[in-house]
Amino acid sequence: MSQAAAVERIRVRAPGKINVFFEVGAAGADGYHEVASAYQAVSAYEDVWASPSDRFTVEVDGTVDVSGVPVDDTNLAVRAARLLAAEIGYDGGVHLRVHKGVPVAGGMGGGSADAAAALLACDALWGAGLSSAQLQRIGAQLGADVPFALMGGTAVGTGRGEQLSPALARGRFDWVLVISDEGMSTPDVYDELDDYRSTGSSFVPPVPVRPAVFPPVLQALRQGDARMLGATAHNDLSHAALRLRPALDDIINLGLSQGALTGIVSGSGPTLAFLADDEQAAVALQVVLSAAGHETMHVHGPVPGARIIPT
Repeated sequence: MSQAAAVERIRVRAPGKINVFFEVGAAGADGYHEVASAYQAVSAYEDVWASPSDRFTVEVDGTVDVSGVPVDDTNLAVRAARLLAAEIGYDGGVHLRVHKGVPVAGGMGGGSADAAAALLACDALWGAGLSSAQLQRIGAQLGADVPFALMGGTAVGTGRGEQLSPALARGRFDWVLVISDEGMSTPDVYDELDDYRSTGSSFVPPVPVRPAVFPPVLQALRQGDARMLGATAHNDLSHAALRLRPALDDIINLGLSQGALTGIVSGSGPTLAFLADDEQAAVALQVVLSAAGHETMHVHGPVPGARIIPT
């Protein structure tokens, strides 16, 4: 291909995610960890507009703090667009406008959602016609969360998290998120988990031989049972994130004291996710947490993956 399709601009919306379950295996020889995750896409969104251009450029704004988001070739959306162009032999560029609604470096896959949205938007803009599976394969080169942002809904991820299997989920789960002013480095959190495990502390679970999602978690999702999910949700990275940032533990205790069914670190943190009984309970919990001086969001899941929004 040498020319973009005759389209002025394509808009795609992609969701952030919560890991309602996350178990981490030992680090391999390459430094990466095998994991087992239950992903849920939630109603915090990234919007990406793709417009024809001779070069690859990006601009970023949003309803969250975007000061740490790169606007050069290291931006995940730009990297995704370049990968797709190389895949299909497209020799032009694209201008991407990213509007962020997912906390940056908060463990909710906002950058991965940008990459997923860019893949779908550029595929449509350039008339490539790749399948969802092909886009997921390309996206997996940028991280395990990118294929899930394309898929959406609820899924189990294994390997490094990119080997996805859709999981049945009924009903609606309401979450209240507490957003931190400062993000956390995912590699730092994994390193802290490895270090914590090496101490033999009883506060951190032993390294699983083969990470797997607990069956009661999948049962809770299938039944749409928030209370069962609250009793079984788990994230191995919580131990490391709370060790790096102990103040998060106080916020978790506050949420639990106000009726949250569970309070977990989302992904590698530092965003905290509190599961509520229902929408009304989530609104009440959000009021309490906001009154305590915390920045909050009320989201629900599962929601669809990346999709084109008519303009």
